Amino acid sequence: MSTTLAPRPYESYVYAYPHKTAYRPLEDRPALRGLWAGERKDALSLYLHIPFCEVRCGFCNLFTRIGAPDELTTRYLDALDRQATAVRDALAEAEAGADTVRFATAAFGGGTPTYLDADELDRLCDIAEKRMGAELRAVPLSVETSPATATADRLAVLAERGATRLSIGVQSFVDAEAKAAVRPQHRAEVEAALGRIRDARIPVLNIDLIYGIDGQTKASWRHSLDAALTWRPEELYLYPLYVRPLTGLGRLGAGGDSAWDEQRLRLYRQGRDHLLAHGYEQMSMRMFRRPDIPFETAGAEDYACQTDGMIGLGCGARSYTSALHYSFDYAVDMREIRAIIDTYTATEDFSRAEVGRRIDDGEARRRHLLQSLLQAGGMAEAGYRERFGSGPAEDFPAELDRFAALGWLDERAPTGLLRLSPEGLAYSDALGPALFSPAVRASMAAYERK
Repeated sequence: MSTTLAPRPYESYVYAYPHKTAYRPLEDRPALRGLWAGERKDALSLYLHIPFCEVRCGFCNLFTRIGAPDELTTRYLDALDRQATAVRDALAEAEAGADTVRFATAAFGGGTPTYLDADELDRLCDIAEKRMGAELRAVPLSVETSPATATADRLAVLAERGATRLSIGVQSFVDAEAKAAVRPQHRAEVEAALGRIRDARIPVLNIDLIYGIDGQTKASWRHSLDAALTWRPEELYLYPLYVRPLTGLGRLGAGGDSAWDEQRLRLYRQGRDHLLAHGYEQMSMRMFRRPDIPFETAGAEDYACQTDGMIGLGCGARSYTSALHYSFDYAVDMREIRAIIDTYTATEDFSRAEVGRRIDDGEARRRHLLQSLLQAGGMAEAGYRERFGSGPAEDFPAELDRFAALGWLDERAPTGLLRLSPEGLAYSDALGPALFSPAVRASMAAYERK
């Protein structure tokens, strides 16, 4: 047992590195065709961002706004079409021919993509296929939805256009807990939506649940877990509740302390053990998957987030080349988000990158290690060495020694495999931020919240 003092377990959810708060306006506004020249484009990921929701949950700090008045969805899709045309043209110019551009996976996120009506969802798919050249019926296509917007007509469009995975944010099957999370919904509405999703026969259903909600107990958490398991979802994501600045809960003054940390850790372990006992495999701290689902329906076998490029369309999406991550301006405050969306819909020229962060060799090493290590399967050291010419222990000796001292590394992992222990997975939201570079930390600290 380690005697090293463990940090607090819930510092930050690292879903991408570097975080967009480390991005800054790019003074040279580089042309996309130059950014993508020389980049591999045969296993790209395509992400289309829809920044609209019918309500905004109290914990949400995503780039989204409530509602879309004055035909804003039409104007947004018009801008998305213009951006897709500009990006595809840049990719073709960068390669002197578009035949080598291939998308290995696609996703519609937000916000809530199914805030769009059925005809608008059809148009969104057309943008992905006819403008970008993605074969939606031939690659994994993941779409996010909500109980209120998972209507039969919308789901029919997604099923017909090739959606292989639908992710629904339920968070809790207990009405009082949903209310405490500032998520106005009732279990009957959730159950009806899940029934419609199953009727649509989209291969993979993912249900998001949250632990650490005010008033939540071991019994009520078990109740939500069992309610979700009734639907035999192919995937389940278990998220710890965070209270962030400028969110609904943040404005209410909710905060965190060691007692809340301990509560979330207890509920995490309870949820993990419950899902493992029901035959699910743990893929990361958050993700659990049924072992009987075909892999190709859930993820692209030849896509690696550490190395392959991403094309993001929409004002909240980010794109990745090997040397630059770029996007548009970022905000959490609703007024700022509205202004950014308005600017996006009025934009005519999408041929240049506006906001981003350069990725040097050191940051590429950190990103590879971080995004690999946070997966339950771990990282093969040989693949890291093949890419960078050195081993992770050579590049990050202090960090890995500390993780080992904390008991976060699996001592029973096969030789050559760097893998987290069960305790390390539990502390993923402390381990991830511990790998941030000093430069990225400084940029994030200097970011002016808006």
